Amino acid sequence: MILKTDDDAKGQRLDAWLAAHPKLDLSRSRLHALIGEGAVLLEGEKVAAKTLLRTAQKITLNLPEVKAAKLKSQKIPLNILFEDKDLLIINKPAGLVVHPGAGHADGTLANALLYHLGAKIQALFGSERPGIVHRLDKDTSGCLVVAKSERAFKSLSKHIASHEAGRTYLALTWGRFDEDKGLIDAPLGRSQTDRRKFAVRLERGKEARTHFVVKERFVHGCLLQLKLETGRTHQIRAHLLSIGRPIVSDPEYGGTPQSVPAKLRDALKKAIPRQALHAWKLDVVHPVTRKPLSVEAPIPADFKAAEKLLRKPPRFV
Repeated sequence: MILKTDDDAKGQRLDAWLAAHPKLDLSRSRLHALIGEGAVLLEGEKVAAKTLLRTAQKITLNLPEVKAAKLKSQKIPLNILFEDKDLLIINKPAGLVVHPGAGHADGTLANALLYHLGAKIQALFGSERPGIVHRLDKDTSGCLVVAKSERAFKSLSKHIASHEAGRTYLALTWGRFDEDKGLIDAPLGRSQTDRRKFAVRLERGKEARTHFVVKERFVHGCLLQLKLETGRTHQIRAHLLSIGRPIVSDPEYGGTPQSVPAKLRDALKKAIPRQALHAWKLDVVHPVTRKPLSVEAPIPADFKAAEKLLRKPPRFV
């Protein structure tokens, strides 16, 4: 494997940059061993793990080959919102990973789809993402569309990539909004401090726009309805954090403000142990009939419980 360092790598240690790289899943200790064995070369030369990087350097990793495991069919319940011979729209629960990856070899939506749709779907689309057109974060719940034919896959992929599909989310956020609606228009790129996360990058980020409407105001936060104009990774979570309105219970993009009373913080941790973000509505053009298709995913119980806690009067806290 060959990697090229970018501007973010400048001044970082070799082992630290590699440990945070999204294409790798290697611990610092494993990387130290590989570097010591000469399996990691910087510009073709053996170097120490503590070597500081510069921009536009070539790193070669000679890693032992690992054969990809064949996707297993697993009987995992699916909450189906719509299905016909061309596509399937499910209500993905929080906690379900969309496709296999580091730390999630099975027990994913892809495994469930193989069981539900049969071997034909794997033969048609491959072993890792059987018909999956787009994704949701592990702990984001809601609407997700799956293609059941090649024609549907191509049409839906194009529809989503061109941002013609309507994806509407609900989120509980900390902080108050003076405006009733607005647009967050800020480019996103990988965080300079944690490459697993994304952040506003004015110079090197990709365009990202999120529309929001304030549906309800609480003492300590708001219920927002959000619509994506672009579809960047972690877009809503990173955008809301950038304006100081992070999503409730999001461990990676925000956390709980110190101004929030302890009783409310503790109650919310029990009510919703994941980010309060729900892919509520999906609007697409059917890939075959060409008719508009609109599907809503019921609001999950944990989201409702958190919303109820935020709505309670100040004497509760």
